[in-house]
This record gives sequence, C-alpha cells and structure tokens, in this order.
Amino acid sequence: MNIRSLTRGDGVVIGAAVVLFIASFLDLIGIDCPQGVDCSNFSSNAWDALGLLMSMFIAGIIGAALIVVGRAMPGRKVAGLDLGQFGVALSVFALWTAFWNIIDADNAGAGMILGLLSTIVLAAGAVATPLVPALKAPLVGAPKPQVASPYGQPGHPGQGYGYPGAQQQPYGGQPGQPQPSYGGPQPGQPGPGQPAQGGQPGAPGPKQDGSAGGNFEAFWFAVPVARPLYGEDGSPSPIAELAPGTWYLAVEQRGPGLIAQTQDGRRGLLQDTTGIQRG
Repeated sequence: MNIRSLTRGDGVVIGAAVVLFIASFLDLIGIDCPQGVDCSNFSSNAWDALGLLMSMFIAGIIGAALIVVGRAMPGRKVAGLDLGQFGVALSVFALWTAFWNIIDADNAGAGMILGLLSTIVLAAGAVATPLVPALKAPLVGAPKPQVASPYGQPGHPGQGYGYPGAQQQPYGGQPGQPQPSYGGPQPGQPGPGQPAQGGQPGAPGPKQDGSAGGNFEAFWFAVPVARPLYGEDGSPSPIAELAPGTWYLAVEQRGPGLIAQTQDGRRGLLQDTTGIQRG
C-alpha cells in the first residue's frame, strides 16, 4: 500500500469516518429527565439498534475504508466496480439513511446529530475529491526526488550512476580528460565530410530510443502525484503505480504518453504526463 498516493480528500474521508465511529457510542435520542430521576437506563446508542448501526454507521465506515484502500491500491474491484466507486456509493447511502432517520426522530440525540454531520462530510469528501483540485493534492508532502546511488561516493547521496543532473563518466574515459560531445567525432575517427582512414567507416554514434523519427532521448522524470502505469499492450488494468518522490526513466514516446521503466525493471505506459518534473 502506497501511503503517498493518498490525497487531502482521503484525509477528510478518514477524519469523517473516525467521528462517525465515535458518534455510534453517543445517545441517539435526547431524553428530558426530571430532576432527581435516574434516566441512564433509558438512553441508547447505535449499538442498541442493529439496523441503524449497519445501514448508517458501519456502512459509512466501510465506505471510507474502501475509498482509502482503492486509492492506495488501484485496480482492485468488487462486483465490477473499483473499490473507490463502491466506497462512494456506501458513503452516499449512509448519508441517505442518516438524513431520514433524523427527520423521523422526535428528539434527536448527540449521536444522531453528530452522525448526520459526519456522513455529510464523508459523502462530500468522497464525491468531491476527484473534482476539486485542492482535495486532489497529496496528503503527505513528497520529499525531493532522489534515486538510490549504487555507484555513488560515500557522503554524496543521490549523485551516483543514473542520478538526473549528475555528470556521468563515459565507459573507458579517464577523469580529468575532456570528453567528446554526444554524437560528435570520436578520437581516431573521421569527422563529417572526411574519408575514413584505412578504408574503414567510422563507428556509428550512440543510438537514440523512441519512435518519433529516432529523435527521442531517454530522460528521468518524477510525478507530482501518484499515477497508474499501464501495460504496453494497452491492457486497462494498471501493472504498477508511480509514486511522488521517486525518479523514473522515460524510454519511449507513445502518443501523448510515455513508456516508463521502474526501479525493478518493469516497463509500462504512463498515460497522464501533465505536471511531470524532468531530471
């Protein structure tokens, strides 16, 4: 489960579920107790009414749990619906039940009132999170993106092999010696317009990845929020999730999307590339 994929809207849903659980232990009906009379035996909460408990309180709590789990683990489905969609439906159902129960109550107690308010917040957070940009922001701020440095020097984390922006030493090069530019003539090789020495053609330059006429160059990038990575074969189910705070390698352009490679070597299609940070 990726905690960094949770949004502020998910935080609202979690908070409302906690308040709803607390409200289930409070009195459902207010009692005007005469002075000097012990009315503790007449009070009741949601745990004394099984139907109301399951249809309002437990349904809302389960709905919130499904929304959070569906956000952290995309691709999971129940009865053909994503977990998040099923959770939204349960949250709205809990609000519907709370509304009509408090309308029918003659003297609603603290548990019923607080339960109604929490289901309003719960349903509003569940429905509005995909629509309101402020609620789609990450719940936990992402740290500065870094890549583990298997070849880095001690005391200089994030500056090893593969780190975006780090100066890479070409294979076979010596420190302190100038290196030829990318695609330029190599030492001992003829330049443009010059015949090859000894009748041997010059070595070809580095090959570039991509499908746009061979002009695509692989680059490192990070995503601002968690985004699903789909299979290269076009399957609708995600094969992985790209999390904020981690660098990934874009190896190919595929229409408006990118073919990205994860740290464990898996490759897939990133369909939403808006707001990505290039390394």
